[in-house]
Amino acid sequence: MIGRARPNEPLISANDPDLEVVVTAFDEAEAASAALDRSGTWRPDQPAVLRQHLALPPAAVEPARDVLAEDGWHVEPGGRGSEHARPELTALIAHRVQKLDALHCSQEASRMAGLAQRRDGQVFGWDALQSPPG
Repeated sequence: MIGRARPNEPLISANDPDLEVVVTAFDEAEAASAALDRSGTWRPDQPAVLRQHLALPPAAVEPARDVLAEDGWHVEPGGRGSEHARPELTALIAHRVQKLDALHCSQEASRMAGLAQRRDGQVFGWDALQSPPG
């Protein structure tokens, strides 16, 4: 997936092998603002790949993929937390390119939690990747 956060920002691709994880949030009690604040490498002025880690029943994967695609999300197998997923669930990563801030990270985490809850799934948290500085 390729995205542009603002017209003058460079393109980044979720498939770029040079991207680095700059923030993780796998504790549901931690606020997105706290997760971003503890990151020593997140650059708020740069676009990022936001990844949501979740697991869904196999029959719910395609309907969820269709719903999320409407807002530019891509859904792929895998993800952190899959070792904690119930065995009947399929571990997934939903990702898209966007600018990171606490409000949008919180909103998207809530959205994924609602999606998983409605489909008898689980959410594990989120992380974000950015290009290395320079």
